[in-house]
Parts: sequence; structure tokens; C-alpha cells
Amino acid sequence: MDHDIKDRSLSQRGKLRIEWAERDMPVLTQVKEKFSKSQVLKGKKMSACLHVTAETANLVKALKAGGADIVLCASNPLSTQDDVAASLVVDYGIPVFAIKGEDNNTYYKHLVSAIEHSPVITMDDGCDLVSAISAKYPEVAKQIIGGMEETTTGVIRLRAMERDGALKFPVIAVNDAHTKNLFDNRYGTGQSTIDGIIRATDMLIAGKNVVTAGYGWCGKGFAMRMKGMGANVIVTEIDPIRGDRGGNGRLPGNDHGRSGPAWGPVLYAHRQC
Repeated sequence: MDHDIKDRSLSQRGKLRIEWAERDMPVLTQVKEKFSKSQVLKGKKMSACLHVTAETANLVKALKAGGADIVLCASNPLSTQDDVAASLVVDYGIPVFAIKGEDNNTYYKHLVSAIEHSPVITMDDGCDLVSAISAKYPEVAKQIIGGMEETTTGVIRLRAMERDGALKFPVIAVNDAHTKNLFDNRYGTGQSTIDGIIRATDMLIAGKNVVTAGYGWCGKGFAMRMKGMGANVIVTEIDPIRGDRGGNGRLPGNDHGRSGPAWGPVLYAHRQC
């Protein structure tokens, strides 16, 4: 099996990580069981360019259980978990092309490896896979049934490609689904962003002044969690409706929230920004 990972000997630790994550993914477990019986993806080649993490590992395991012949490469070298990549290769027989911290040349070499798998279905996180196929691999593009894109950045790129006539096959904008906004953006990003800040700075959140630029789904989750951890949260927003929500119904230009509800974020509205 062709693959390119850091160290196969990391597989045991990676398997434990994958199994631990699976315990908190009951819906995907049910999908996997259904796929195993129906074999809905039997014989279909898939290439996925995603964050190589324990959660993604369980996703590709479910797809393989459904009969898919799937290859995985990294959409972000900094998020790759080398032990998870090793376990997917060693324990589950899934080709992976991902190394944490890989350089630019290696990243694109891995992307090419996923394309050379000759997929009929793609999964993307940022549109790099679809962009490369559409621009440089017309024969592969012709055979693709469709793809999926799960990020705002990727969907923006796809729409630009569509306007320019450069998009060669249909792609589902998973990012625009309500469940993506309500759960992944609001709760997932809201939590993981704070986790990243704490890991990088080892800083106590309580009592800090925190500014979030924008009160979209990610901003909502971030502001809510920062407030819950004791921070003084300031929201800046150019959209008047979102700004009103950020101020918990108070009018723009208030007293910075000092007289408002204890849990409501402070608001600097569009007229002040």
C-alpha cells in the first residue's frame, strides 16, 4: 500500500486515540453500521483532503466500511496527528499522505498522490484538492461524480471558480448546512479556538479583556465561551442585526454593557468601529 507518513511505529498510540474519539461520535458509529450493511460506496474511489485527526480517522473508517476505496491527505500540515496517520495505515489499511509540519513541496506532492488515486468522489477542506483537479487534471475531473467542501474559505473559492467557469464538477457546500453552523462553527470552533489560545499562552482567561471581530457563528461560540470563563468580552460587528444580537438586544452605542445582563457580551457596534 502506497503511503507517506512520519513513523509506522506510532500506530498503537494512534489507534487508542481513534478509539477514544469514536466513543463521542455515536451518530457516525450508526452511519458506519448502516454503511457496512448497505455497501453503498462499494467500488467507489474517494480522495479526501482533510485535517488528519482522530475525528477524521473515524470518518474515513466509516466510508471504508461502506465499501469506498479511500485515500487521505492533509489539508493543513500543522493539524496532522502523526500517530493517527500511522494507525490508519497500519491498523485499518487506509493509504495516508500526511506528515505534521511537512514543507510546501511535500504538501503538494501528497495532494498529487491523492489525485493519482483517480477518485470519482472528493472531500475537501479548503478547496485545494478540487482546485488542483479542475486546473491540471482534466481527465480525472471528467470522471468525478461530485465533491464536498466543508469550510467557508473553500466555498468562497468554489463560487469564484464557478463564476469563472473553472469548476469542472459539482460540489456540495457542506459548510452552508445549518448543522455545520450550529454545531461545528458555534460549538466546535468556539471551544477549539480557546483551547489553542490557552495552549499557546498558558494564560488565565478570567478577568481578561477579549475582543472578537465579528458575531457570526464562530464569533458567537467564541464570545459565549470566553464570557463563561470570566473574560470581559467585546464584540465588534459591521452587520447591524448581528450587532444587535451581540449586544443582547441593547441598542448600539451603549455603556459598554456595564449595566446589561451579566452574561451578555459587550458591544461596539458598526457606527463606532
